[in-house]
Amino acid sequence: MDRFEVTKDLWQSVQTWSASHGYNMQVGGYYANGHPVQAINWYDAVKWCNARSEKEGLTPVYYTDTSQTVAYRSSSLDLTNAMVKWTANGYRLPTEAEWEKAGRGGGLGLRYPWANTIAGNQANFSNSGDPFGSNNPSSTPVGYYNGLQTPAGVDMANGYGIYDMAGNVWEWCWDWYSSTYYGDASANNNPRGPTIGSFRVMRGGSWRSDANDLRCTVRYKNFAPLNAGSSLDDIGVRCVRSR
Repeated sequence: MDRFEVTKDLWQSVQTWSASHGYNMQVGGYYANGHPVQAINWYDAVKWCNARSEKEGLTPVYYTDTSQTVAYRSSSLDLTNAMVKWTANGYRLPTEAEWEKAGRGGGLGLRYPWANTIAGNQANFSNSGDPFGSNNPSSTPVGYYNGLQTPAGVDMANGYGIYDMAGNVWEWCWDWYSSTYYGDASANNNPRGPTIGSFRVMRGGSWRSDANDLRCTVRYKNFAPLNAGSSLDDIGVRCVRSR
């Protein structure tokens, strides 16, 4: 998993490359270089993962067909698990289960990636007090909570060395949302989410969330009347790769 949320500059470099390689996706929103890209929809997040893969000479993960022969590069398709080459070495969105495991950083039973409490010098959330709070959008640079933040604090990488798993921007996951999915025993072993649905999952909270929404257990869907094509200004992305 990426240590950092995808930045505006990384998103734009891949998006610029993709435009001349058969892709169609939005530029995305942001505050400044080094800050996370945001205001991107789920479809573009998935296409961008493929573009990043191809740009780096890796095998794309997402396809328009179940035979996995045509890489997904344009339009808005509700991809299924069968259209994903899970063993490919390219970039993809984390499943919701992967995201939560990574978000916890090896800790068990904690509300947040490091403890049961959270303070304004540990993450970017509503009224957290960081110096970027008056900006629009009010993101902090990725990895900002590295011990040198304002107000002063310790390095807030979690136990896996990953930053901003609580706050800054919501992060898209692969899965369709279901309120009952994790009550099913079949979802106990590295699940990939329901086979159908109406909404996709976001995790982690954002700069406009209250502290409760930053908890490791909080599951959020892109709420009605929005769908996977929505691009609220506090939704970003973080990639994973299979080995």
